[in-house]
Amino acid sequence: MRLLADLIRGLDVEKALNILKFSTKHTSVPMEKLLLSAIDNWKQKNQGEDVATANLYVKIIFVDGGRMLKRMLPAPQGRAYRVRKRSNHITIIVDSRAK
Repeated sequence: MRLLADLIRGLDVEKALNILKFSTKHTSVPMEKLLLSAIDNWKQKNQGEDVATANLYVKIIFVDGGRMLKRMLPAPQGRAYRVRKRSNHITIIVDSRAK
């Protein structure tokens, strides 16, 4: 997730959406949905102002660690390995550039 966040940080929204849409990384789909949600939230906050004329860009994006599911995996000789299934929290702030 952090690799994709670094790719789209500071870019225009249209360019960031294109990068996420055509990326081969597994996490690009949820991040694209999150960016679309951030754009819709910006529209609601700004009374439906047009995105194209507002010149939106990804102002801030960061990825923090989320909860971790701890599971056990059988191992030889009666032992077990711990498997940590990690998740994360993503924060995206979208803003318009000054004209």
